[in-house]
Amino acid sequence: MTRVLSVASECAPLVKTGGLADVVGALPAALAAQGVTVRTLLPGYPAVMATLQDPQVLWDEADLFGGPARILAATVAGLDLIVIDAPALYARQGSIYLGPDGRDWPDNPERFAALCWVAARIGAQGAGGWLPQVIHAHDWQAGFMPEYLHAMGASARVGTILTIHNIAFHGMVDVARIDALRLPRHRYSKDGFEFWGRISALKAGLMAVDRLTTVSPTYAAELMTDQFGMGLDGVMRLRRGALSGILNGIDEAAWNPETDPAIARTYAAPKGKAPNKAALLAELGLPAAKGPLCIVVSRLTEQKGLDLLLDALPVLLQRGGQLAVLGSGERWMEDAFRNVARDVNVAVRIGYDEALSHRMIAGADAILVPSRFEPCGLTQLYGLRYGTVPLVALTGGLADTVIPASPAALAVGVASGIQFHPVTTDALRGALTRLCELYAQPDEWARMQRNAMRQPVGWGPSAAAYARLYAEVTKSA
Repeated sequence: MTRVLSVASECAPLVKTGGLADVVGALPAALAAQGVTVRTLLPGYPAVMATLQDPQVLWDEADLFGGPARILAATVAGLDLIVIDAPALYARQGSIYLGPDGRDWPDNPERFAALCWVAARIGAQGAGGWLPQVIHAHDWQAGFMPEYLHAMGASARVGTILTIHNIAFHGMVDVARIDALRLPRHRYSKDGFEFWGRISALKAGLMAVDRLTTVSPTYAAELMTDQFGMGLDGVMRLRRGALSGILNGIDEAAWNPETDPAIARTYAAPKGKAPNKAALLAELGLPAAKGPLCIVVSRLTEQKGLDLLLDALPVLLQRGGQLAVLGSGERWMEDAFRNVARDVNVAVRIGYDEALSHRMIAGADAILVPSRFEPCGLTQLYGLRYGTVPLVALTGGLADTVIPASPAALAVGVASGIQFHPVTTDALRGALTRLCELYAQPDEWARMQRNAMRQPVGWGPSAAAYARLYAEVTKSA
């Protein structure tokens, strides 16, 4: 059995702001089937601490970046957790990343340096008699881990992997905080964590771990380009030989249309969608319509291409289609969607509701993911699982998971969705037009739904790929 410490800033179902949490929460069970045991290290946010019952105290930290802390072990929701109980860093209400003013907490560098420091100490000394062979870090919040591991003299014993879920977020820090963050000054260089005169937590991880992964093969290739590398494309090209693209999966037990407790009626074939659609229309206050009911379940940001959807929406509505939106994000975009919801065929819910997201995906005809870039994407996978045809931009994991309804794919009966490129308003208008045309062909549409529901979306193949990677970087028994 390979022993892995997973280090992340969020983990479903305990605390979640996006797809990172879903991946961190689902991987341990999938990896167990591959002979890998995983313990997950998390910050002790209030939502996490509230789930712990009689945790084991592993050790105390007298001063963990500004205050005392306890390192706890517990099992919650089938996950073996190690939790950092550091009230000075994590005992705050609201967003785990943002303060009441909507900006990053000023001490986020210290908050996540603490996560990395504890991860490195577990790698160097173990935790309660358990010693990992591999530390698997996720995104910039875990980026300093390999630097600390090296400083503690354990980098030759413990294998390290960093998964890039979204390279847009670097974890930038002013160099004046280098000592406060316990970082080695000699590593502040282009070959270390220096990035345009500042410290980049993500670059620290990219340069220092044994292997890199990202969440789809196409995104792995995109990261080495100016367009998608977000200033780190040179680093990605430098580390090309250490990089693997491993596609995300979804939790097929949580997202199962035959057993989903969040929806009123379950179904094993597309014909079961009709009662769920009727129930969803009634819940959202939408009338019956001749065109497709399309949904968006997403952060409302320009990255997600939803400004393009606002511009292209009239094409859908003119063809008898409808739109339902669930999400939150940039204030101007929230207001813009509230404004278009004045149309009788548009419904908007600002915020996030897990159960409603299930009902929307179960009842809708199509799910729209027009992202400008998308490392993997999970909502299109949920759509495939429920026979909710994805309309997606040709980028990242969206390109890897949806078989487009080209004439050739339709001729041989394998299409499972619609792709568009370039990522522009005009191209999206064309894709929405194509969507409505296909929806008006019931036999073709039903075949696409069946293809979607047959498409593999689980963790099996990807968990096996991670297990092989862990074996490659393991340095000790």
